[in-house]
Amino acid sequence: MVTLAELPDWLRRLYPFEPKAFDCGRARLSYLDEGPRSEEAVLLVHGNPTWSFYYREAVRVLVAAGLRCVAPDHVGMGLSDKPQDHPYRLETHIENLAGLVASLGLKRVHLVVHDWGGAIGFGWAARHPEIIGRIVILNTAAFPSPWMPLRIRLCRAPLIGEALVRGLNGFAWPATWMAVNRTPLDPAVKRGYLFPYDSWKNRIGVARFVADIPMRPEHPTMKTLEQVAAGLGKFRDHSIKIIWGGADFCFNDWFFHRWQEIFPQAQTRYLPDAGHYVLEDAGMEARSEIAGFLSGQSQPV
Repeated sequence: MVTLAELPDWLRRLYPFEPKAFDCGRARLSYLDEGPRSEEAVLLVHGNPTWSFYYREAVRVLVAAGLRCVAPDHVGMGLSDKPQDHPYRLETHIENLAGLVASLGLKRVHLVVHDWGGAIGFGWAARHPEIIGRIVILNTAAFPSPWMPLRIRLCRAPLIGEALVRGLNGFAWPATWMAVNRTPLDPAVKRGYLFPYDSWKNRIGVARFVADIPMRPEHPTMKTLEQVAAGLGKFRDHSIKIIWGGADFCFNDWFFHRWQEIFPQAQTRYLPDAGHYVLEDAGMEARSEIAGFLSGQSQPV
């Protein structure tokens, strides 16, 4: 696990947080815990190939609004340990998240999810619906999909996929330009996203996340994902906000409309020209929406 002292100065300027460690039993998970000490917190769950760095500006805004923020790096990702023999499956990520939240003694949790964070976050939440408050959904899924982009299928191909993702960084690096549409990422921000994934060994989590996308019934994670999808009904009475980038090359409008079907009560903010990294592309616009909603200050739209 990487500590604050081990982070380069340029990264600490973008990510000025003290990483904390949680022992999952098989590895150490790095996480942020910022804001006032409280039994109520916002849990921000990232996907692949990002890490808690994705939420850095949202954390600043939410803490300024008086909210505690917890943002983990999944094992294999970000500043967490990256064991080569870890069971990198959806179920394991859900278990790790459950262990972290239990260790913090949180009694009320507001959920923010993006990308794989949707399946992981809702997978955990459905097992603890009694403590879940408001929910923000950002370009993600928590249910099986019939569709996958060709560029992601290539990263799953036998032999060539591993070489692309781990050898050439052909998943995390392209995301730094493919996942935005309005404005290119600043070079320093690109470096921040890529910092944890600087070698074959350190790209293990990125590669295993790609391989864990279940597209067939016999895939080991399909049953878990179906269970996550079945648990979504527990939140049909919850306050939910969907903030969606309409220029996402992966989570396209099919996913957006599916979320609207599942949660017809949800407030929505559709941003037609924002990409997959909607918190980057929509910037303060998206962060203000999140802060207003989670602090109870926004109006239904």
